[in-house]
Amino acid sequence: MLRRQDVGHRVVVRRIVGVSHDRTLYSDALGELVDLTETDLTIATEKGTLRVPLQEVHRAKRVPPARRPPAAEVVALELAANDAWPAPVQSRLGSWILRAADNWTGRANSALAVGDPDRTLEAAIDGVVEWYAAHGQRPLINAPMPLAAPVNAALDRRGWTARPLTLMQTATIAQVLGAIPARHDLPPVDLADSPSDDWYAMVAEHKGTLPPAAVRVLTGVPEVVFAHVRDTQGDLVAIARGAVTGDRRWLGVSLLQTVPRARRQGLGRHVLRAVTQWATQHGANRAYLQVEERNSAAVALYGAAGFATHHTYLTREAPEG
Repeated sequence: MLRRQDVGHRVVVRRIVGVSHDRTLYSDALGELVDLTETDLTIATEKGTLRVPLQEVHRAKRVPPARRPPAAEVVALELAANDAWPAPVQSRLGSWILRAADNWTGRANSALAVGDPDRTLEAAIDGVVEWYAAHGQRPLINAPMPLAAPVNAALDRRGWTARPLTLMQTATIAQVLGAIPARHDLPPVDLADSPSDDWYAMVAEHKGTLPPAAVRVLTGVPEVVFAHVRDTQGDLVAIARGAVTGDRRWLGVSLLQTVPRARRQGLGRHVLRAVTQWATQHGANRAYLQVEERNSAAVALYGAAGFATHHTYLTREAPEG
């Protein structure tokens, strides 16, 4: 069986799926072990994340790793994403980045654990706890997998919980534009340098009330665009945000939303194409986005647009008290 130190590594799991004619039926799953508890294990496979109760596991073992993106590439992408979602309060712990933004979004209020914290891992975690306590916030650590597997293992030992697995997905600009045909039957996408009041209101419906720090996160990037789509009555029906950052000129897509009454019309893809076209004028050649693995509708939309998982990350939360 697997152990906690196998988290972050590639594994194969044979599970019991039923019985037919007195014969036990099995199914094999291959992927990255992202969580292991006393009751179940979770694997990130090519088809998505699979949670398996331990009582259904017949065999499980670690296997040689598949080709992974180089660590330097993961770090560069995570840093580009940090620049595209800039917390107004930031500090350094070696190479780790400590971030705070009045508790608005996990990304802007977690320590990004990439690189060398310039101290032992246990001391680095203690430093994170102390920094967030000084800022009146519960400590969070963003741990990219499998790069930060040792961090996750240390946090497990301390009883830190994990928020839902997030996929960091990437695609080339050419892939996105090739996968999404232009639609001239839909309302035009207005690309603005700043968000409108109803754009902010639409974000607040999903992300909660926007404190001043949220506005700084959203607008504090030199190359940023805010997409608006309005219906014939002038009501906002779809939005998105795009930002170009990093040495490799990454386009970061975020807050792609459509109001419920306007869904299943292709507006999400319509907006995504417009933001991607905007990015070509700013020298971008690759795009990324972050989506929770459990959001199957969004994962399917992005997959059809050419996006694939580059790596994953877990946002870890310190125990209360």
